[in-house]
Amino acid sequence: MKAQIVEGWPKGNKIRIILSETNAAQVNGLRRAILSDVPKMAITKVRFEQGVTQDNKGEVIESVNVLPDEVIAHRLAMVPVPTFLDEFVFPEDDENNKNLPEDQWGSPLSQIIYHLSIRGPNSDSDEQFKTVYAGDLNVLGETKLQISEEHARIPLTILSSGQYLELYAYATLGRGRDHAKWCPAAAVTFQPRQKATLNKPKKANTLFDLDLTSKSGRAINAKLFTNKECTDVDSVLDLERAMHQVGYGTNRDEAFDNAITLEDIEGEYIFSYESDGSLSPEEVFNQACEELSSRFGKITGEIDTALA
Repeated sequence: MKAQIVEGWPKGNKIRIILSETNAAQVNGLRRAILSDVPKMAITKVRFEQGVTQDNKGEVIESVNVLPDEVIAHRLAMVPVPTFLDEFVFPEDDENNKNLPEDQWGSPLSQIIYHLSIRGPNSDSDEQFKTVYAGDLNVLGETKLQISEEHARIPLTILSSGQYLELYAYATLGRGRDHAKWCPAAAVTFQPRQKATLNKPKKANTLFDLDLTSKSGRAINAKLFTNKECTDVDSVLDLERAMHQVGYGTNRDEAFDNAITLEDIEGEYIFSYESDGSLSPEEVFNQACEELSSRFGKITGEIDTALA
């Protein structure tokens, strides 16, 4: 299998990759590895501070809010946490956790701790409530582990006057097969790579005269073709979507008369997904390949042992 990032990608956390010299079974194995096997950090335990206190003005505030603690904990679990796989280990592999009960596990090698302390509006404020965001979490450690600006505006809950929220959140490494919070990517899909052929230029004007454009603003016209063929990945996908406007049931299909046809390129696939931001799209792909390579290496070793 060979892999090549499509020109112009990644775009943010989204990526398209051309996989060649392969088949659907292998590509699907890579898809499943991304969803299930690639490790990432996620908040897995939350400790809420309970009680009633007074601020420096003597105003009484209580640790209550509109959402149950369990719902807030679930929302925290889905917040993407910056992941540096070469700096952390799984809790069960942490030497500092040896001979300790699981509820006492936790060291800088396998855990990130976040603290949140925020109160609702003052009694004399014009605001009725204050929204608590993921960006209000403060990491107790290196600043590079702070929740990124990209995810800082994820809402967690709201607080009214007289309310406050204080908690400690603990993030550890895990895999998507154990819980969705550890899945590093979404919309992991693949499809056969295709090429477009311009068979009947005049009849193709049925499509081109609609003045359609791609998501990037590129015009759908004859300029997409070179020597009556188009193999550019993004252009072919744009054509595929545009051709729905001249397909069966549009009353344009007879005039179009298959002026443009799409044909699969044998052994090549377009692989697409979006990282949640914990890892870059390239890191997700490379780690999935490493996970698959490691797994098949173990299988080969077991077979060699069995046949020895």
